[in-house]
Amino acid sequence: MLAKIQNRIKRHTRIRARISGTAARPRLSVFRSNTSILAQLIDDEAGKTLVSASCHGITTGTKTAKATEVGKKLAEAALVAGITAVVFDRGGFLYAGRVKALAEGARSSGLSF
Repeated sequence: MLAKIQNRIKRHTRIRARISGTAARPRLSVFRSNTSILAQLIDDEAGKTLVSASCHGITTGTKTAKATEVGKKLAEAALVAGITAVVFDRGGFLYAGRVKALAEGARSSGLSF
């Protein structure tokens, strides 16, 4: 199990070497655990989280449906904050399942990446 986590961290390090968020185009960072999914918009130049969302307030639906709702909730909060474009950081996770559902939910609510 430890090797699996270490491999994900290595993948995330390689991804982070190539992408960075700015105030104009922040980084949409995704973290997925067995039970929940979290997303944040991060300005790497200032080192600040601009907007965040998680599935902790959502009680109904499957994990994939919750991920889509988190993406929509994050996009709505981002649009209120004046953010329309982001850089997607999948956090070393495969772009499938809940990570893909979160991305599609954010895109459907107006974020572009």
